[in-house]
Amino acid sequence: MALPHTAAANPDPVMGSRAERARLPVARQVVEAVAVKYGVCVHPIPVRRVDPETGTSDIVDVPCGATVTSKCPACAERARLLRITQCRQGWHLEAEPILEPDDPSDDQQELATLRADLEAVRTRAVIEGKDTVVVQAAIERVDDAMTAAGVRGNFLPSHARRRVRSTRRRQDAPDLPPTRVSPTTIGRTFAGKAGKVFRPSVFVTLTCRSYGRVDEHGVPRDMNRYDYVAAARDAIHFPKAVDRIWQNLRRVAGYEVQYFAVLEPQRRLAPHLHAALRGTISRVDLRLVAAATYHQVWWPSTDTVVYHGPVLPVWDELRGYVDPATGEPLATWDEAMDCLDADANAQPSHVVRF
Repeated sequence: MALPHTAAANPDPVMGSRAERARLPVARQVVEAVAVKYGVCVHPIPVRRVDPETGTSDIVDVPCGATVTSKCPACAERARLLRITQCRQGWHLEAEPILEPDDPSDDQQELATLRADLEAVRTRAVIEGKDTVVVQAAIERVDDAMTAAGVRGNFLPSHARRRVRSTRRRQDAPDLPPTRVSPTTIGRTFAGKAGKVFRPSVFVTLTCRSYGRVDEHGVPRDMNRYDYVAAARDAIHFPKAVDRIWQNLRRVAGYEVQYFAVLEPQRRLAPHLHAALRGTISRVDLRLVAAATYHQVWWPSTDTVVYHGPVLPVWDELRGYVDPATGEPLATWDEAMDCLDADANAQPSHVVRF
């Protein structure tokens, strides 16, 4: 018996058919492939560039600066090579880098003088009740010119109100030994045989506390007992705790500890930090610093749910959010924080620990 005719698994599509058109590469994909081939950013950001002398402007594309390959391979590779160069050059330094700023140039001083004159004109216009749009635009152009000339920092002090909390340490955290921090970043060296000098380093891993047991896929074994709230808040405020542990580590080590670190999520999706420290720090000191480091989150209480389901606050254009039943305006975030500041017995809503 003759076998029935079987078509090829992937036959060539008919010329001009829809299947043939579907196999053609999209123009955007072709352009992105060429950009990746030649190391060009595939997601450039358009920025308006203004000439402070003529007032003319044009649009220029600047690299997106992504550090993830899936977003922009060219920028991610550029960032990777930059980090490698920084690590190679900084890790093997035997002398302190020069961090003193250069003296202001004549052009920078002239721009600063011009800005001071414009600021005086703007202040006079505000006092007299005149329009300040033109002079404010001129000040912004001078600010851009000073930034382009190599001036860093803000030209005017910030007047934003800063909330100050007590610096008294928690009673459940061990005290750190008082050590004078030397203005050095190199760390200790050790002399070996034949006069060879060694400068060891330390590898440290920082992770969050346990919120409950998880399985091999990172799923909580007991969802009713797993502390989801603590996991979410620790993830949000993890950078603050990391910044605090570097401060404490430098105080204990006695010098400005330098490090290279990478952040990655664990299987349970908790943040996980691996850091290579330049210099030698004992395990005892590392454990002491980890136990003594914490970050307190001063937020209004979120323990009681006031509005839920269909009963939700209503937005009013003049008064903000109001109570749906009484129509009374609800407290803003700043007002709630003011009440928290006025409470002498207030407790932090969350404490981040390692």
